[in-house]
Amino acid sequence: MKTKILFIILILFLVTITPAESQCAMCRAVLESEEGGQAAKGINNGIVYLMIFPYLLVGAVGYAIYRSRKKARAKKTN
Repeated sequence: MKTKILFIILILFLVTITPAESQCAMCRAVLESEEGGQAAKGINNGIVYLMIFPYLLVGAVGYAIYRSRKKARAKKTN
């Protein structure tokens, strides 16, 4: 069981460090007109960081449900 959890954490870590270009159409149009592209890189990084929090929240809720069900099963068998 611990190896499964470690594997999932490793996969999530690898997915989050993979470079991603994630701009909406309007943001892309505004940022492409700029020279250098530093603002575009900043916007992309901000989008990636903002996407981490929903996954963390869903993971925390899933873990809490898992832990409460595991406790209930252990209580039921005793």
